[in-house]
Amino acid sequence: MTGNEKMSIEAYLKEHSSAVDKEIEQLLPHTTTQKSLEFIYGKPQFGYDIDSLHRALTVPVWDLLDRGGKRWRPILMMLACEAVGGNTEEARKFQSLVEVIHNGTLMIDDIEDNSELRREKPCTYKIFGTDIAINAGNFMYYLPFSMLLNEKKMPAEKKIKIYELYGQEMIRLHAGQGMDILWHRGQKYDVKENEYLQMCAYKTGILARMATKLGAILGNGSDKQVEALGKFGETVGVAFQIQDDILNLVGEEMAKSKGVGEDIHEGKRTIMVLHTLEHANAKDKKRLLDILNSHPSDEKTIREAIALIEKYGSMDYARKKAKELMEKSWKEVEHVLPESKAKQTLHAFAQFLINRDI
Repeated sequence: MTGNEKMSIEAYLKEHSSAVDKEIEQLLPHTTTQKSLEFIYGKPQFGYDIDSLHRALTVPVWDLLDRGGKRWRPILMMLACEAVGGNTEEARKFQSLVEVIHNGTLMIDDIEDNSELRREKPCTYKIFGTDIAINAGNFMYYLPFSMLLNEKKMPAEKKIKIYELYGQEMIRLHAGQGMDILWHRGQKYDVKENEYLQMCAYKTGILARMATKLGAILGNGSDKQVEALGKFGETVGVAFQIQDDILNLVGEEMAKSKGVGEDIHEGKRTIMVLHTLEHANAKDKKRLLDILNSHPSDEKTIREAIALIEKYGSMDYARKKAKELMEKSWKEVEHVLPESKAKQTLHAFAQFLINRDI
């Protein structure tokens, strides 16, 4: 991807991300009112404590959302809708669905990983408490249901497809997170590359898969298009995670946002770690495992682990793998989509996500 192409996609992201925030504001306004609560929960039998609901849910949710973020999943959804010939104006309100869920996973993930920073600020649980953060994160998993429940014009058949998609992918999301947690606790040492890729497909790829399938369903795409775009979205998510893992070790912006080599501190078995463990001599393999299992906080030890990973060419291997996955997936989806500007942008957008440096 050329520098100009990268700049073009970065501008595209910036242009469209504000529209995503507007849709989230429609779903969960910054200011909690009786009307907004009735939209989400329905009319109360007795009466809402508006202030408590505002402080326990709205404030921590927006504290995280207002920190920014790439907002690429809902934009991917809109591109998928447009690529199958759908009406993007009708689909626009659903941009909030995948973005709200994604941020809910971040809030919960930070607790599970005992993280300190998220987007250059203390994690939600560090500010509001673990109990508030767990509840608010889980709330974000279910909040988009209120939008579906209030959608009166959508045909029942289409709504059922979205409900089924929503439920199935949320189950898979937790399977991916479960594998990741167990591995970085050091409770499995012989993780295979295909197992790692499946973990990524469920942990990170699943929301991209949900986004592309949702866009295709909303755009009245054929079953073949929905499935092909879903697989493409999932692969985009896997490749995005691989690039995220690389940037976690060498990216300056990631270091400011989450700290240097946070994945080393957490003991994560990334594709680079797996590659290093497979190719390292016995001494280096043992040292890397010892570091990962000790969950170091000091920068010197973390950089020692990074040096071991670089010694065996594991970062170059990860970059190559992400590129191969994307190229294969695009070949499978491009023939089911008609030629259009949206199709071209979708391809360029996916390339950007695995070549980005932020």
